[in-house]
Amino acid sequence: MNAQVPQAPARQQKAFLPLEQLCQWESRSPGRTWLVQPLKNGEVKTFTWGEGLAQVRKLAEHLQKTYAPGSRIALLSKNSAWWFIADFAIWAAGHVSVPIYPSLTGDSVRQVLELSGASALIVGKLDDWESMAGGVPAELPMIRLPEAAPSRGEEYEALLGRYSGLSGELRRDGADLATIIYTSGTTGVPKGVMHSFLNMAKATRVLIEQVQATPEDRLISYLPTAHVADRLLSQLLSVGCGCRVFFCEALETFARDLQRARPTIFLSVPRLWLKFQMAVQARQPQEKLDRLLSLPLIGALVRRKIRKALGLDAVRVAMSGTAPLSAEVIHWYRRLGIEILEGYGMTENFAVSHGNAVGHSLPGSVGVPQAGVSVKLDEKGEVLVKSPCLMLGYYNDPERTREAVTEDGYLRTGDLGSIDAQNRLTLTGRAKEQFKTSKGKYVAPAPIENALNNHPKVEASLVAGLGFAQPFALLMLAAGEWERCRAAAQEREALSRSLEAMRLEINARLDPHERLDFLVVVPEQWNIANGFLTPTLKIKRAEVEKFYGTQFPVWSAQRRGVVWAQ
Repeated sequence: MNAQVPQAPARQQKAFLPLEQLCQWESRSPGRTWLVQPLKNGEVKTFTWGEGLAQVRKLAEHLQKTYAPGSRIALLSKNSAWWFIADFAIWAAGHVSVPIYPSLTGDSVRQVLELSGASALIVGKLDDWESMAGGVPAELPMIRLPEAAPSRGEEYEALLGRYSGLSGELRRDGADLATIIYTSGTTGVPKGVMHSFLNMAKATRVLIEQVQATPEDRLISYLPTAHVADRLLSQLLSVGCGCRVFFCEALETFARDLQRARPTIFLSVPRLWLKFQMAVQARQPQEKLDRLLSLPLIGALVRRKIRKALGLDAVRVAMSGTAPLSAEVIHWYRRLGIEILEGYGMTENFAVSHGNAVGHSLPGSVGVPQAGVSVKLDEKGEVLVKSPCLMLGYYNDPERTREAVTEDGYLRTGDLGSIDAQNRLTLTGRAKEQFKTSKGKYVAPAPIENALNNHPKVEASLVAGLGFAQPFALLMLAAGEWERCRAAAQEREALSRSLEAMRLEINARLDPHERLDFLVVVPEQWNIANGFLTPTLKIKRAEVEKFYGTQFPVWSAQRRGVVWAQ
């Protein structure tokens, strides 16, 4: 039985520093549920604030007695309650946490361990430990969390049994280095973004005010916690307002885990919002859905039924980030009663930059500057942001730090955008993603890709065309569609006609130099495993273009509006 629901701490309290806030919930609500962890056997394990903090204290004592103050301790695991506990324990012990994406290759894992100078590695549940193990030096000490794959290293439960735990209030100075977050990146050597506890505290305060979070809110942690978005939206928000966090057992159980959590605050990324939409459309053709939604009484019932089926019936704040989400998709969800708020932030400013407010969002815009943020555009249209949560710099990389931040403290985001009269920011693409056609004209892929992704059969797209007279696009169909069209010629012909109609319709809205010469339907599914996506589900353009590049001239020579790759 949970204790009575407490009130969130006063906004001005110093206790917004993560460890102080954590101890406050331990003191005020030790019996209230904090974390809900599904297990492999189908059971669910819950952690109260008191139980979670007891494990934090024991693990922290071990780390404090074993490693020199300020050691970098790496954390490699899928999202779990133990991920949270380990991260807080690293901090409580006086160390610096280095989260590693659980989908990296062995070479990438080794790179992060070497760049950070990690003294130890805490490993949890992973899908493919075998491919990562080669990147972990044999001499590096390891701790195995529950359900971890590795066979070597200290076992978590046995380790905790040797300690009584650190006593008293857990404290770190706000200026201390808390974490080094290595950017997943789409190219090049990852950069280690350094953030202090004070940066985290400020970011948490901004988020709580934005979403009006309370101890009664429910969150679900499923996007990689190694990324700043989930770190803020689940881990830090939970200690900031005292709310409950649910986790997922596996990709196959996501729908069931989402149903269990029934989150009230929910963050997703464009690719997953599209997958949710496709799942609905697969069960209910859009034309029929439109008719049902237009009926007053039946429409309300259908909306509630769809939201419940998605596990989103309790959501009061829905957000999207990491990449632009098309206005058409946002409007589609609005018809279901879900207002998706696009936001904008980067690892370098701990995701504190821009956001939309409930009831005041503008589809296509990432909103207005958040509290304490100022923004401007340089002469090339690049978005420059000054945030109260600006990083301390890149770890051991002063040169790239100087390149990233202007002398007056603005972060060079690498994004292109425009600002309207209401100070709302609209992103138009990445500066490095623009390419020049053989006619000397520049093309920004992102807006065109957003339009292509609105097709119900298209899950992802990539606009290319460097050195060609006109741009063109590669299309990845929703899972199973390629096989279905290959098996039935009439299905393939029907989809070809639909895609060609879309190409012509999009071209009618584009400037002449932006118009798509042709579309290529490719058979491969772009995912993290084959190296086409980053851990945050962004397309690695260089990898995709390298894989298909030799075929570009062949496809162009066919002079057809829609080409099916073989």
